[in-house]
Amino acid sequence: MKKFLSIIFIIVSFLIIFLLQSNFFNWFTIAGVQPNLFIILILCIGLFAGKKLGLILGFIFGFFLDIVLGRQIGISGIMLGLVGLIGEYLDKNFSKENRITIMLMIAGVTAIYESGCYIFNIIILNLNIEIIEFLKILLIEILYNSLITIILYSLIQNLGHDLEEVFKTKNILTRYF
Repeated sequence: MKKFLSIIFIIVSFLIIFLLQSNFFNWFTIAGVQPNLFIILILCIGLFAGKKLGLILGFIFGFFLDIVLGRQIGISGIMLGLVGLIGEYLDKNFSKENRITIMLMIAGVTAIYESGCYIFNIIILNLNIEIIEFLKILLIEILYNSLITIILYSLIQNLGHDLEEVFKTKNILTRYF
């Protein structure tokens, strides 16, 4: 029951982030670049709930975003699934207790996500390669996501530990013979 309620909470969080991303952050852009809160959400799911849930929800949320926003279907799904998968591997190798570590994880995963989306768009849509413009947008988005991570760090930690408690606890039944 706790897992079901946690997944419902994650879905509601996704919808709130979707509304924030599509309405609120349109007003607060830096050089026309918005933060990508979906990367932060999926990475936190991967870090705190595990790679299976991060991968599955990354695919589902990514495909939903592709359909709703009218993008090439599959690119965001694949890349957000990859973000959820990376979250579990970062969890095994780094501590989640440090604000700087979480910020660097968000920065690195944002770079991987945006680079992957850019490469897929170049291959699928035959877009022109504009490295300087891409790097400018990438740097601004990394800084923006990192800043939001610093602001929301305590919320990320509290909700993350609750998710970890629900999804990563090992229920061991001991038998005495």
